[in-house]
Amino acid sequence: MKKTVMIKKNYEFRAVLKKGKNCKGNLINIFIKKNNENINKLGIAVSKKAGNSVKRNKIKRLIRENYRLLEENLKIGNNIIILWKKQADFEKFNFYDIKKELENLFKKLNLL
Repeated sequence: MKKTVMIKKNYEFRAVLKKGKNCKGNLINIFIKKNNENINKLGIAVSKKAGNSVKRNKIKRLIRENYRLLEENLKIGNNIIILWKKQADFEKFNFYDIKKELENLFKKLNLL
């Protein structure tokens, strides 16, 4: 993640979720908000209802890796929050489904 810093503070998450634009897909929701900086900030959240810690961490790793692959093409200067949908069954999806979903949502939000 060259041009990206992770969002870890609760108030940063809440600011993006309340005031940012959002786009919803089958697996994930993406919220973005301009940050007037020269970097992107990324936050990933997976609900406890998605499964145990092993599944949640695997979901986060897959999202982070797909984001890393798309990072070079993204516009700079945004806070990005990626939320995994609770009702999305992790067992039915793989790396490529998540990649296709991220690409489609980033295109809808004009980030690609």
